[in-house]
Amino acid sequence: MHRVVEHAGVLYFGGIVAEDRSVSMKGQTEQVLARIDALLAETGSDKSKVLTATLYITDMNLKDEMNAAWTAWFAPELLPSRSTIGVAELGPNVLIEAVITAAK
Repeated sequence: MHRVVEHAGVLYFGGIVAEDRSVSMKGQTEQVLARIDALLAETGSDKSKVLTATLYITDMNLKDEMNAAWTAWFAPELLPSRSTIGVAELGPNVLIEAVITAAK
C-alpha cells in the first residue's frame, strides 16, 4: 500500500495513525498531524494545501481532545472540510486514523 498517491497535482493520503498508541486522543492526534506534516513536506506540499480530511475515531466522547489538537495545528482560515466518523475498532489502542487529500 502506498502512503501517498499523486494524480493531477492532488495528493491522496492513506490512513495515518499514531506510532505511540499509549497516549491520549489528543496525543495521538498530535502524532498523526506530525506524520501528515512530514509527508506533506516530502511531497512538496504543506498543511495550507489540505483540502479535506476524514477522521475515524473510536470514542466520540474524546472528540473535544481531537478537536483541540486539530484546531491548534491549523490556522483558522486554513481549516479544511472535515468529517469525523465514529468507528468501533481501528486496531489495538488506535484511537484515531486520518485520511486526507491535499493540493501539491
